[in-house]
Amino acid sequence: MPNAASTTALALVLGLAGIGAAIAQSSTPPPKKIYCWDEGGRRVCGDALPASAADSARTEFSARTGLETGSVGRALTDDERAAAAVAARNARIQADAEAAQHRRDLAMVESYRTEDDLRKAYGERTSLLDESIKSSVLGLSNLRLSLISLLNQASDKELASTPVPASLTNSIRDQHAELQRQQQILLSQRADRAALETEMQDTLRRYRETRQGNAAGTEAAPAEPAAAEPPATPAAH
Repeated sequence: MPNAASTTALALVLGLAGIGAAIAQSSTPPPKKIYCWDEGGRRVCGDALPASAADSARTEFSARTGLETGSVGRALTDDERAAAAVAARNARIQADAEAAQHRRDLAMVESYRTEDDLRKAYGERTSLLDESIKSSVLGLSNLRLSLISLLNQASDKELASTPVPASLTNSIRDQHAELQRQQQILLSQRADRAALETEMQDTLRRYRETRQGNAAGTEAAPAEPAAAEPPATPAAH
């Protein structure tokens, strides 16, 4: 039976052997690669990548098998990095806007139980705009009549070879300017009315899509399994 000294020596030898194997394994060099890149209009390959090709697009191959192991795109220029940053920021802004719109759509579906309720809410806004347009049309009609009256007065003065008073000339000029201003207001009101109609149709479309999506999600949700009934207790004999 080996004595304690022999056992200790054997353990020491085995331990040193294990450490040596671990060191040898950790010091194993990584597999060699072959790099291929374009330089001066020609394809260049080598087992080392020079500093001049560090920013070039390249393909990497295994030196042992010759199979492609990966690829690296070329480094972006300052302008390309700036453009990529702008594109990423715009994408985040767009994503945030879409998420906010989705939240508003969900809130809209919760606020209006039916399309008729939603149409009624828009009906109040359209009625206000329609009344404003009617008032503008009536105001323009009165302005035209007033301007026509002033022009007739000036015409009568000229036909009678009577000088047209400066006050009448000023009134005609002011009335004409006001008529043009009111015409622009009417154009703006009609544009707002058309935009509101488009907004209402778009909102109704999103309302239907959101309701349909909610309904589809509810139908797709798995039903909760029914609780299993406990086994019947055998009757005592």
